[in-house]
Amino acid sequence: MGVLYFFVYLMIMANVYGILSLSLNFQAGVGGMSNFGHVAFFCIGAYTSTLLVMLCHVHFLVGILGAFIASGLFAFLISIPTRRLKADYWAITTLGAGEIVRLFFLNESWISTGHYSGGPFGIRGIPRPWESIIPGNIYPFFYLFLTLLFLGLTYFILQRLINGPFGRVLKAIREDDDLPLSLGKNIHEFRVKTMVIGGAFAGIAGGLLVHYTTYVDPFFFMPMETFIVWAMIMVGGIGNNRGALIGTLIIQLLYYSTRFLKDYLPIEAQLLASLRMISIGILIVVVMLFLQEGLVKEKKRLY
Repeated sequence: MGVLYFFVYLMIMANVYGILSLSLNFQAGVGGMSNFGHVAFFCIGAYTSTLLVMLCHVHFLVGILGAFIASGLFAFLISIPTRRLKADYWAITTLGAGEIVRLFFLNESWISTGHYSGGPFGIRGIPRPWESIIPGNIYPFFYLFLTLLFLGLTYFILQRLINGPFGRVLKAIREDDDLPLSLGKNIHEFRVKTMVIGGAFAGIAGGLLVHYTTYVDPFFFMPMETFIVWAMIMVGGIGNNRGALIGTLIIQLLYYSTRFLKDYLPIEAQLLASLRMISIGILIVVVMLFLQEGLVKEKKRLY
């Protein structure tokens, strides 16, 4: 049974990070926006849902909606003054924004629910949805279904946007922004909308994560988290939603399966953590050498 519950936990994390990778793929893979601070929206969604549910005593779904709105609003606020920046400067700006958000929650200890201090100590006791009416041995399977439902909804909405007129303009901007500009398209407006949509869905992932772990602290949202999500879409196939999900599953399997190495190799926990990152790095190098477009290539459509 232990192996079964571990597999369920792995799939729950894969679903949560699947939403996160789809949202980043929408921004970077489809829109061509190199967002290196995507973890900021993940973080805002996690804290927003936590505070709404624990302080305002709203329903879990309202908390997730709040996470969606708050993360989208933050994406809008950072997109407006930076929408005209070129790719390199934009990437650095988003990286800085991600660290600003994390350090804000790290240093502002007044952000508390009354159950446990905020700041570096985090917030504990985050309630799980419907836990009181679902038996404990069944709950992981229920949450797996719940996260799968949110993942399916995210995939459906983003795929519809990508296949529609909005997605066609985004791909044109990604390839050569002079072309849509010559056709009268406001490329800066499209970039803002892309950031808002991607950021909002990343907020949902943050809310789903903390309501299962029942704990959140700023160290969940180190810059490395963004680059792990980048690894997911690069391995799976950037610009392709199916590829993003496949890459997510592969990286999650690689990340969590390495914990069993300590049972077979005499290595310390710190070295084991380093081996996880090294193995992901090696996988990225191998994929980039032999499959530059990832495991699942983006289909080039003629319109």
